[in-house]
Parts: sequence; structure tokens; C-alpha cells
Amino acid sequence: MIDSTKQNIKEGSLALGKQRSYNEIIELLDANWSIDSDKKLERIKKLDMALNQPSKNVNTIFVAGSNGKSLTINFISQLLKEDGFKVGSFYSPHILTYNERISLDNETIPNKTFAELANDVINAAESINIKASSSEILTMIALSYFAKNKVDVAVLEVNENAQWDPVNICKPKVLAITRVTTDNEDTNPQEVIDQIKQVTDLTQQDTWVISADQSKNNLQILEDCAVSRGGNWAMPIRKLVTLPYPFEQLHGRCAALAERATQIYVEKFEVDGSTIISNSLLVRPKGQRGRPTLEAKRESEVNPKKTLEQFWKDVVTTLHGRFQLLDKEKPSVLVDSATNIDAIENILLGIRLLHYQRPLKGLTIILGCEDNSILTPRFTKIIRYFFKKTSGQIIFCPVQKNPYATSKEVFNVEKITNEAKNAKIKAKSAKNFADAFDTAKQTVDERHGLIVIFGSPSVVTEYWNYKGIKKL
Repeated sequence: MIDSTKQNIKEGSLALGKQRSYNEIIELLDANWSIDSDKKLERIKKLDMALNQPSKNVNTIFVAGSNGKSLTINFISQLLKEDGFKVGSFYSPHILTYNERISLDNETIPNKTFAELANDVINAAESINIKASSSEILTMIALSYFAKNKVDVAVLEVNENAQWDPVNICKPKVLAITRVTTDNEDTNPQEVIDQIKQVTDLTQQDTWVISADQSKNNLQILEDCAVSRGGNWAMPIRKLVTLPYPFEQLHGRCAALAERATQIYVEKFEVDGSTIISNSLLVRPKGQRGRPTLEAKRESEVNPKKTLEQFWKDVVTTLHGRFQLLDKEKPSVLVDSATNIDAIENILLGIRLLHYQRPLKGLTIILGCEDNSILTPRFTKIIRYFFKKTSGQIIFCPVQKNPYATSKEVFNVEKITNEAKNAKIKAKSAKNFADAFDTAKQTVDERHGLIVIFGSPSVVTEYWNYKGIKKL
């Protein structure tokens, strides 16, 4: 932590102390990702207590799983906002600024507010002799922000080590699980079971648990674990929400999970005495089933109510770096912060759908080489199959690791490129991102070509840095 004079404070009061600038806070956060996870959550519990327990003053919905968490949170937040709720959202990772992780009604937290709350959290940690990790600091900034703004509900993302994620100091009303997958085809079944149990350990007494996982075996384990912990199991998601092309196949299940999680929250925790429900997209007020009265008919003609179908027709994700198509660029650019095989398969499906919609004249993929875990035989197989069906090439390039990156390994880009070539994949290597992007631009048509950038949040960050953008 940055040195400052430590002051003793009473339990439950806010800490006074050094006021750091926004940039100093960013430096501190960048430096504190390496602090070991607290596997008993003692640090975050003490920090929460020192800050007047914002965790106890915020209703929460958790979103966990291997993939699609941020999209699901974004959809839940938009649905709740449409129903008249004040909604906080806590995502990960960010692309350019830490602020992107925290939003109120889909508006990113301002720099000034972020800095003020960060100073409160950091000073509180120092005053009770805690060296908090960046994850813990950001969690407390988010919860403090939501509590101060009296949000009706906060939707929080739970990361890989679900059981020890700092958000676990909250008691979720609803736990939405996207799906549980692994990158390795030869994964031991027990490893999958352990991963599922880690996710369902988030369940607390009376938490409603719902999942969009498509594996019957996984769903049975999820149900058994959730019920054993005192949770309520909801019917799993099977459908796809109808979204504008090509997003139905890519994000339709995340949208369906968001729709059901929102409905459960509103029906189970907000329906009694709520004035919001009369305008809800998802919940019908009691006593208004069947044929409407004449008065209700006239009112609906004068002030037509938005339907759920209209909502999904108009909805767009407000997230950056999640299958984000920049079609105003020449050539068009698609960026995605995907870091696992399952997510990459989804991106490749999306590229094929775009190709069906409008045939691509040139396609180049730039893979940011940050995390070795994705470079498995399965990855080689899906890339080779993709290029058999869709003509194009892949460029492997090194990237500057983000401070929050979990992998510490360094890629040998030349070795990876040679392995891809040996698998009959049209591949090149680049010295850096700028080199890769300049090469890609020369290989695709300016009007009808496509450059796809994925492999890590770092490579998306490098794209925006290359464009000279400092804030999204």
C-alpha cells in the first residue's frame, strides 16, 4: 500500500487520511493484484465493517459461470431499469479504465466519485492494518457507491475463484449461473464437479438459483448442491431470446437467463406493495388477468405499454469488448475480450453469421498472446475447422499483460505460429500489435473485409491505445 499516516478509527466509521489523486489510485490498484486471495474472506469482512457495512444495505443478484457473465449482468440491469428500479452493476474485466467495472443505471461511475470512494476504502484498510487486494478495494468501492445511491438492487459478477470472491460478503437474492465449462476436452469429470460445486457454494439460505447450462448432468449437480445449501432451484433456461441478427444465436441464452433472473427477483422480492409492478415487462399485477376493462383498454391506447418483445428488439449491450462490431471503421473491426475456448467458439460462430449476412472480402484474426491456457489441441482443432469453412488467416502477436492478468507465463509467438502452420492453418507472427494490425489492414478489403481481435482483454486495450482512445 502507499505509505500514509495510519489513524485509528472507530468500528463502522469512515476513515480519514491521505487523499490520493485519481492517477495515484490507479497506480495502487495496478500494483495490488498480486496480493494472495483471502480464502476466509476475513479482510473484506473487516473492511466492510469499517465502512458501515454497505454489503448489508444493498440487495444483490449474483451472476457466475464460465462465460457470458458480463452480458447477462448488462441485460439484467437493462430489464430492471426498464421496470423502474435503480440498478447498480459490477463487472470485470475493464478495457481502458477501472471505472468501467462500476455503473449506476448503466452510467459508468465518474472519476471524481471513484477517487473519493477509493480514498475512503484505502484509508479504512490502512487504519485497521489491512493490506487489501485490488479485487477487495474495487468490491468495496462498488458496494459503497451503490449503498450511498440507495440502489434498489445491485447485480454483481462473480469471478473464477467463486467461493473466495470478495462479493461473497453479500447475501444474493438470486444466483444466475450462465454455464460451467473447461478448455480441455480431456478434463477429469471430478474437476468439472468441483468447479460446479465451487459456483453453487455461492448459494445461501433462500437464494433462488437458476442456470442456462445445457448439460443435464451439470444441471443435476447444480440443483443438488443448491438445494443442499438451503437454496431454491428454478427451472433451467432452455430457450433463446429473439435478438437482432446475429445476436440471437450468440447472446440469446444469456438474454433468456437475464429475463428469468429478473422475473424471479421482481416476483419473489419486490412484488408486494410495489408500485413498480404495474408497469413491469415481466410480471402481471394480480387481479388483471383475462380480458381488460374498458377503462384499461382506453388507457393502453393512449399510453401503449412497451412489450417484452419490443424491449428485446430494441436492446443493445452497452458493454465494450464483448463481440463489439465497429462497422464504421474501414475495414470493419470486431473486438472481443474472450479468454477461453468456449467464448472463442462463440466468436467464430458470430463471424460465420456475419459472413452469411454479407460475404466478407478478406478476413484476418489477430490473436493477442497473453494466456497460454487457451492454446490447447482443442483450440488448434476449432481454428483449423473454422478456416476450412471460412477463408482467412490468423496473426499471433504478443501483448502487454494487464496488471490483473492471472497468467504469468510468456508466450513464444514464433513457436505458436509454427505449430499452427504445421496444422495447415494460414498463420503469421507479429512483433507487436501495431505490426499485426497494419499487416491485417493490407490483407482485407477496406469496405467489405473484417479484422477480428480477441484472445485477452489486453489485446482489446492495445487496439484502443493504437487508435489513441483513452476512455471508452
